[in-house]
Amino acid sequence: MPLPPLKCVLTAAGCPGASTLIRMLKENGEREIAIHGVDMYADASGRFLCDSFCVVPSGASPDYIAALTEVVERERPDVLLVQSSSEIEAVARHRDVLAQHGARVLADGLRGIEIAANKALTHAACSGIPVPQPRMMLPATLDDFVAGARELGYPDVPVCFKPPVAKGSRGFRVLSAQSDRAHALLHEKPINRYMTLDDFVEVFRDREAFPELMLMEYVDAPEITVDLFADKGEVIFHQTRTREDFETGLAMAFRTVDQPDLVELTRDVVRHLGLDYYQSVQWIGGKLLEINPRVSTFVYQEDFILPYLGIKYALGEVAVADAPGIQARVRTSRRSLRYYDQVFWDE
Repeated sequence: MPLPPLKCVLTAAGCPGASTLIRMLKENGEREIAIHGVDMYADASGRFLCDSFCVVPSGASPDYIAALTEVVERERPDVLLVQSSSEIEAVARHRDVLAQHGARVLADGLRGIEIAANKALTHAACSGIPVPQPRMMLPATLDDFVAGARELGYPDVPVCFKPPVAKGSRGFRVLSAQSDRAHALLHEKPINRYMTLDDFVEVFRDREAFPELMLMEYVDAPEITVDLFADKGEVIFHQTRTREDFETGLAMAFRTVDQPDLVELTRDVVRHLGLDYYQSVQWIGGKLLEINPRVSTFVYQEDFILPYLGIKYALGEVAVADAPGIQARVRTSRRSLRYYDQVFWDE
């Protein structure tokens, strides 16, 4: 007997992972799901893929929550899924307001999101548990930055830096004494992540205020992500994947892998921070890199659609006792390739 239909409001319906998420939710094999997409851009791809669509302000706008509340009040969805890092904190702050209109808001509480959103806070919050992390400093001045880079081993080894609060790979760079600006200019795409310490000093020498940056040990190893759905600090479902073939800051290929050691470390982090709902915990060389507290990019299976399983669990259709049997469906043979597609329309 088919399950009753559901309605979902999906934010950031034009983001890179939205098209696949929309398709996989609809191909769940159990029930009909109607999706109302919202995005800050009128021509977001989700406009053409969702059952209905409307424009809302950006997540940083003071009018965002009022507009989203109006959507929830009008559409009366069963669940609200958030895809953008720039929206998740605002949604967390007003989760009760949105829930008053009947929508189950599948976003973590404010404390968990604030810690995850600021990589320096994540590092500090997890320093009290036995979870490996890259060495990290928070230099207050340019002189502190230069001294810290040398303390971390520059120029003999590369070091890296990034803003504590950033979206995607924005602001991330690797300091390497072997960086060749002429070669980068002539032979590499204009998203080269490498620069020398002298290049950095040249950029910031005359700036009045030094930016807030995390200076970190550079770990030259593959990135592994544990995607999960949690309930009050306990991991219910999880799937572990690689992140490969980066273009413009986006991983373009993924492999499902079996990494039980990282899964156990992830459980420690999620339990320690008391995280809820969807999380993507990233590791590099066995060290904690960052946490993204939102619906992310997944490696989907026809019988293991992690965002759909989270919806079912949140609505009480799946119990904790059911989770091990469902978890056993994950196949480490699964591969995923992200590619570009297009939609066409007449105005």
